[in-house]
Amino acid sequence: MTRFFLALASLFAGLSVAAGAFASHALKAKLSVRSLEVFETGAKYQMYHALALLFVVLLLSRAEAAQGLLTAAGFAFVVGILIFSGSLYALALTGNRQLGAITPLGGVAFLVGWGCLFLAAFSYK
Repeated sequence: MTRFFLALASLFAGLSVAAGAFASHALKAKLSVRSLEVFETGAKYQMYHALALLFVVLLLSRAEAAQGLLTAAGFAFVVGILIFSGSLYALALTGNRQLGAITPLGGVAFLVGWGCLFLAAFSYK
């Protein structure tokens, strides 16, 4: 699982950098200020949670306790990135405001991931 999460974390982090560069260079002249902010919010949260996924990788590689909770946190962060950031990218690029309706589901996934890390903390001695 650590290899899988490490690969995804590095992929998501790299794509976040690319998305930020794309927004500041290619999209700046094409999107409204609000749409650009929405896109950049997606990129920021993608990076934050790619780093959180790296943290999960470190914990999984060192801890014997809470493997299930750590794995659940990793999957929750992956799902959160895909839904939260993905929906914000799509919303900013298409202007389809209905896509914003699924964004909170990604936010819930992020919260589940952080909750799993919180619970995992109690497994350490």
